[in-house]
Amino acid sequence: MLVFVTVGSTKFDSLVQAAISELVIAALRNKGYTQVILQRGNSDLTTDGGGFGQDPLTIRKDGMEVETWKFKPSIQNDIERADLVISHAGSGTILDVLRSGKPLIVVPNPTLLDNHQEELASELSNLGHLRATSTHDLAETIASFDPGTLIPFPPFDGSKFRRLVDEEMGFI
Repeated sequence: MLVFVTVGSTKFDSLVQAAISELVIAALRNKGYTQVILQRGNSDLTTDGGGFGQDPLTIRKDGMEVETWKFKPSIQNDIERADLVISHAGSGTILDVLRSGKPLIVVPNPTLLDNHQEELASELSNLGHLRATSTHDLAETIASFDPGTLIPFPPFDGSKFRRLVDEEMGFI
């Protein structure tokens, strides 16, 4: 089973390091996951063997296959292949994952201004569409996570926007 971890285009070293930590890898293995794909963006990444200089690079870390890379033109294929997505709390990534129907654990990046990721993650977690956590609690969240308890995200309905614009313009 495959886990896709993404930090987006920013630098989120603490999520990258947490994703390959012994505790998180053990929690993933205990849940039956066998492979991690890690999109690390501008984050630095080092392992016991040194830094990750090549892109992409696949290693074995605590018995788990970990493939890592910085950027691709699109992450949609990785999302679709994944059995679980662990992501920063960027709105675009969250919507892509939820619309794909994949189980999602989000980790807001506390270093970003105005903490907008925390607000979005908390609200969607309260609605039951995803689980929000911190890098510190990621292993524990994975261990207790049951994707079957998530509430499916409603499908996109473009007519709502059209009705809103028509109403605002006085057409209806």
